[in-house]
This record gives sequence, structure tokens and C-alpha cells, in this order.
Amino acid sequence: MPAWFSSKDLYSLAPELVLTGATLLLLIVNAFTPRAKQQMLSWLGVAGLAASGLALFLVAGGPPLAFANGVVVLDAFGTFFKAIFLLSGIFTLIMSAKYLDIEGARHGEYVVLVLGATIGMMFMAGGTDFITLFIGLETMAIAFYILVGLLKSNRQSNEAAVKYFLLGTFSLGLLLYGMSLMYGMTGTTNLHLLAIRIAEHGRDPWLVLALILVVAGMGFKIAAVPFHMWAPDVYEGAPTPITAFLSVGSKAASFAMLLRIFIEGLPSMAEDWKLLFYALAIVTMTIGNVAALTQTNIKRMLAYSSIAQAGYLLIGVIAGTPRGIAAMMIYLAIYGFMQFGAFTVIVMMRRADIIGDELKDLSGLVKRQPFGAVAMLIFMLSLGGIPPTAGFMGKFWLFSAAIDSQYIWLAVIGVLNSAISLYYYLRVVVYMFFKNDPTGSEPKLVPSLAVVMIVALVATLLLGVYPRPLFEWAEASARTLGVLASAAPF
Repeated sequence: MPAWFSSKDLYSLAPELVLTGATLLLLIVNAFTPRAKQQMLSWLGVAGLAASGLALFLVAGGPPLAFANGVVVLDAFGTFFKAIFLLSGIFTLIMSAKYLDIEGARHGEYVVLVLGATIGMMFMAGGTDFITLFIGLETMAIAFYILVGLLKSNRQSNEAAVKYFLLGTFSLGLLLYGMSLMYGMTGTTNLHLLAIRIAEHGRDPWLVLALILVVAGMGFKIAAVPFHMWAPDVYEGAPTPITAFLSVGSKAASFAMLLRIFIEGLPSMAEDWKLLFYALAIVTMTIGNVAALTQTNIKRMLAYSSIAQAGYLLIGVIAGTPRGIAAMMIYLAIYGFMQFGAFTVIVMMRRADIIGDELKDLSGLVKRQPFGAVAMLIFMLSLGGIPPTAGFMGKFWLFSAAIDSQYIWLAVIGVLNSAISLYYYLRVVVYMFFKNDPTGSEPKLVPSLAVVMIVALVATLLLGVYPRPLFEWAEASARTLGVLASAAPF
């Protein structure tokens, strides 16, 4: 047994190991499960994610622990993001139970891929080495390539999967080339050693090139402009629960990886990468919101909204302070509840006779399904940053962090973009409450969708009026992010 290996390694990897075991078990069970009982596999997947969450709760709370030669770390920062991933996976599978039956898709392969993507995300949040981070990213990406094209009879889904795969592999190539340049100049893939050696190395044109390549690769994963071209088509073509999972889980994992690389591994180049992200944030917020104004497909509109949200989230990265990082983490958690809530309503609109993802499909929803309409109203107001919803508190903290770090104009541009976004969010409300041209059969809120919708609605309202527990958890988690711990007090 290697000298660096101990029982603590397995103990600290308990959440990932439990989820991996659940995934392998599901593969075996799927082989013996008849098609008529496939829905049972979705609930087994939920149980596996819940078991991994319990393991995460049991191992969390101690001091940061690096193991296996420092390729992975167990800290509160990673725990915060892993909780988001596991909850996102649970929401996705619960939303999918009835949806897959309507689409005629098999549950087994779907559930295994969702769990596999979640495992990759967890390593992206805990990895402190380029190799670990890249393997986690690839694990997540490959699962999503397949999930996006899962509806084999749907031409739009197939087209989205091909676009996502081709553009995704190209961006991964850029990212890997940037990482390889950094390795070639420093002789290490460990982020902590990388930070030390780059600081000793000094400014170098090749390092700047490597930095640009890594920013481009990560820009694709967070759907930042101009690397966003895949998002609208993929969000529209993918199965709706996967669109929700992609917009929350994948985005959160990419931001966790981004923070690991730039805050832990490249602090001495902060002046360079902050300038790049500053430009990306402004362009991403603006183009995302402006492009969303004319969309008539709700999933496509939420795709551009998600692009704009990436611009807001970059504000926390640019601030670079513990408060900025904590504000970004808070907004990610809040965004997850808002986004899953909105997509639950869209899944509810899917019936055997109608797809239900066009604005016109929501016409008169308040008369046909009052609870769904009111819930969608709250989610739209929260995404727009209207008090007293959680979205307002999240944006308030992000913009305040930017002002504290003297990025006043960035905060002003963020506020202006939030005002622009209100137009297309309220447009959804107008269709639900003031138009009366319903199409197709009546939408039914099945119990599984009601659970996700109620949880998301309660969280969106509760975190708007009493956000302190989430704030304290995010602040404590941000303190454990590598060099961030010694940067400045909260």
C-alpha cells in the first residue's frame, strides 16, 4: 500500500464511494427490471443520492483534509457545492419519474447517467489537481452528452447532443492545452504547488497564453459569452429535467472548478484573469438578457437567462474577496431553487398531446392550474431580483461585494441588466394571468412534481426573508478555499 494512502482517504471519499456503489448497483438492477416497473429505478436513484448526502453530512464539519498526495481535498467549500449537486440530482430524478413515461424513455440508463454526472461534479468541487479536475469534468461532460440526446426519436434532441458534443470537445481541448502549458512551465499539476511556482516564475507570455486558454475552456462550461453558442440549442433540445440539471448542477460544478483553479492555483496572476473575467461578465450579462427578450420558447428564454446569470456570478469571482466568493456561492444555491422551480412548471405542462415549452402554452394557466401559475410567478420575480424573494437577496449580496471591492461600475451594469431581465420574466406572467388561449389538455400537477415545486417555492420565499443560515454556511465554506483563508477577514 502506498505510503501516502491511509484509511482517512476512504473515509473522506465516503460520499463519492457511496454514490459510485449506488450507480453500479443500479446497473445490475436495471438488467433484471422489466420495462413496466422501470419507474422504480428513478426512486432507487433518489435513495442513492440521499445516502451519499447522509455520508457527506457525516464526514463534513472537520478541518480541511488533503489526501492522496493532495489530488483531492475534503473541506467546507467542497461540501457546500456537493450538497448543491446531490440536491440537484434528487430534484432531477423526482421531476423525471413521470416525464420519462410520457416520452417513452427507459429509466435505467437515464438514472445511471444522472448519478454518473453527479459523481463527476463532486470531484470537480473537491479536486486540487489539474488531473483530478479534468477527470471529474470529463465524467460529467460525457454523461451530459448522452443525456442531452436521450430522446432518440426527437430530431431536435439529437441535433442538440451533436452540437454539445462537438463544441464541448473543442473547449475541452483548449482547456487541456492551457493546463499542459502551465504544467510544462512549472512541472506540477497540483494547484497549491502551481501557485508557488508561478509566483516564483514571474510574468511570462506563455503563462498569459495558458491563462487565456484556461479562461476560454472554463468560459464554455459556464456558458459565458462568446462561448455560449451551445446553450440555447442544448437547453431547448434536451429532455426538460436534464435542461434543469444542466443549468444548475453543471454550472455550479464549473464555477467550483473555476474557483479552485483561479483562487487556489493562480492568485499571482489575479490582475490578468480579473481583467478577462471583467470583460466576460459585462458582455455575458448584457447579451444574455438582450437575446432573451425576443424568445418565445420558454426553455430557450431560460437558456439566455442562464447565460446572463453566469455574468452575475462572475462578479463574485472578480471581487476576489471572501465576501465576494461567499456571495457567489449564496447566489448559486438560490439560483438552483429558482431554476428547478421554473422547470418543474414546464415539465408539468408536458402532456401526451402537447410539448408545453412555448409561451403560448402558458396562456390562462392561472385558471387551469392556479398553484402552478402562482409558483411560476414567484420564480420569475425571484429570477428578476424582486424583493422579498431569495433572488433579490442573492443579487444584493453580489452587487454589494462588487462595490466593496471598488468595482462600482460592474455593480451598476449588473443592476441595469437586472432591470432589463424583468421584461421577459414578466412576459411569462402576462401569458399566465392575462391571456386566455389555452391549447391541449389540462395540465396536471402529479405528486412528484408537486414535491419539487413546493420545496423550491418554500426555499425561494424563506431565503428571501430569512437568509442568515445560508449566508453563514457560505461564509464559513468560503474561508476554507485554499489561499482564500488568509486573504482577508470577513
